[in-house]
Amino acid sequence: MSIEGKAKEAAGYVKEELNEKGDSSEAKRRAQGGRDLRNEGRIEDGKPPKPGTPGTEK
Repeated sequence: MSIEGKAKEAAGYVKEELNEKGDSSEAKRRAQGGRDLRNEGRIEDGKPPKPGTPGTEK
């Protein structure tokens, strides 16, 4: 596992969590950006991306 991949996954998770509860389209866009960053880090570490709905374990 790469340090960069772990850092991207962690940063994406934080960014998603901070913006997920927002009602504005800007908050939703930032939350999606966090999910994208998290998945990019997961792919770098050889893990599959998390395609599920936010807030679920699917």
